[in-house]
Amino acid sequence: MTTTTKGLEGVVASRSQISSIIDDQLTYVGYTIDDLAENASFEEVVFLLWNKKLPNQKELDAIKKELAENMEVPNEIYEHLKSYDMSKVHPMAALRTAVSMLALYDDEVDVMEADANKRKAIRIQAKIATIVTAFSRIRKGKEPVKPKKDLSYSENFLYMLNGKQANSIEVEAIEKALVLHADHELNASTFTARVCVATLSDVYSGITAAIGALKGPLHGGANEAVMKMLLEIGEEENAIPYIEKKIANKEKIMGMGHRVYRTGDPRAKHLKEMSKQLTKITGQEKWYNMSVEIEDYIKKNKGLPANVDFYSASVYHSLGIDYDLFTPIFAVSRTSGWLAHILEQYEDNRLIRPRAEYIGPQKQKYIPLSQRS
Repeated sequence: MTTTTKGLEGVVASRSQISSIIDDQLTYVGYTIDDLAENASFEEVVFLLWNKKLPNQKELDAIKKELAENMEVPNEIYEHLKSYDMSKVHPMAALRTAVSMLALYDDEVDVMEADANKRKAIRIQAKIATIVTAFSRIRKGKEPVKPKKDLSYSENFLYMLNGKQANSIEVEAIEKALVLHADHELNASTFTARVCVATLSDVYSGITAAIGALKGPLHGGANEAVMKMLLEIGEEENAIPYIEKKIANKEKIMGMGHRVYRTGDPRAKHLKEMSKQLTKITGQEKWYNMSVEIEDYIKKNKGLPANVDFYSASVYHSLGIDYDLFTPIFAVSRTSGWLAHILEQYEDNRLIRPRAEYIGPQKQKYIPLSQRS
């Protein structure tokens, strides 16, 4: 008997060694997210996801060097971004198109050997940070900033975004955010990437497809929606009345609860602490205080704790990042996980082709056009 599950909820669609969510604990290759968030660099996490082990010093030095040396993008990408009417372009649409364009400048795009796919993974992971920061600067009438080969991935991201080297707390914040968002089992965009490359399409197609899935507000737009909400509230004293009105109108409070966690998102507390530190340093403590008030109220009245998106909003805002760039930054991080799943799919591939339960009419007969009403 066929059982239909809407949204594939609870369906196990593949086997993976990359990440797991068991008893509300997120792990990457068996390492808890708490352990990695407190101790690992983003480059270590990238290596871990792709190689199923933490790097030794030589391996870490090598991947840092490879990422830094591959961050520059073809000039044609910059020129294409400059051609947009920025008043109409969604940053995720720009990112999706630019990543797809990168394939046109990669001589190995259709070379499917494992080593070639690893080299493409390095190039994509390196360049996606450059694309996001270049888009941010170009739409403000500024020239893109080229990366520095002596900076880490997180340092380079902030340097290319702002045109100056970031301080240690800013680097720590973006590093934690990148580590926390790197992978999350078989989420919508990751599943999309695996479905795409299961046809033996190329790595760039898989990442482009994943970005398209992440663009949807039910997946990647929650932190952007949280910041919009905080800006609408404006001041701390408005927070609870605003939330009460939302609840009375049966409107969803973004950033609260999560489909796969029962007791709470284990990633949230790390960005909550970064939000507390950053907002204090920047004199914007109201965003943190407001967030805590809302979280406590929703948890008490609805039983929903905050998820990772809730506090990432005030973290990114404190770093001076425009809220519509929050989802592209999510993509910069999640690309590491997408690439891990793409490489894993290639290793033991089978075309992903589920069935659908047909619920339409049956046994109909063709009626000539002249007889149709």
